[in-house]
Amino acid sequence: MINKKICMLGAFSVGKTSLVAQYVHSVFSDKYLSTVGVKISKKTIAVDDGQEVTLVLWDMEGRDIFTNVNVGYLRGAMGFFVVADGTRAETLDTALELRSLVLDQVGEVPNALLVNKADLADQWELTESTLNQAKAEGIPVFHTSAKTGQSVEEAFRTLAEAMLMKAGRNV
Repeated sequence: MINKKICMLGAFSVGKTSLVAQYVHSVFSDKYLSTVGVKISKKTIAVDDGQEVTLVLWDMEGRDIFTNVNVGYLRGAMGFFVVADGTRAETLDTALELRSLVLDQVGEVPNALLVNKADLADQWELTESTLNQAKAEGIPVFHTSAKTGQSVEEAFRTLAEAMLMKAGRNV
């Protein structure tokens, strides 16, 4: 069986833990519990050719200007998501800063931007033109909702496929 480590990074309260819970357990809770350090979850999926892959999800604590990422947690990451909250524009800056930091630490590995809280689209501060700038830089962008499950499965499957393609199917 193939194991692939995926790190989840972003500012505080963007929904990283909720996205993982939705993906792994198909559940959503509106109770906010701040992650301290890292929380590890696993989900085994079958990819297009029927091969099973276990995704090891490292849900890392939120970051702001006063906290640093424990780069030791990034070691061995084969892919990662940076998460922004569509209702708080400043979280996109944090996500993009984190993306640069992770790429510096682990190299060019598959990654994507999850713009969470799509169920609150009428409250979004982020605009499509802002997100198009990220897309123009080659960053895959998914509008997700941990609450409804919108695009969550698609984002994880897409990242898993990209990791397998980069490594070759047998790694």
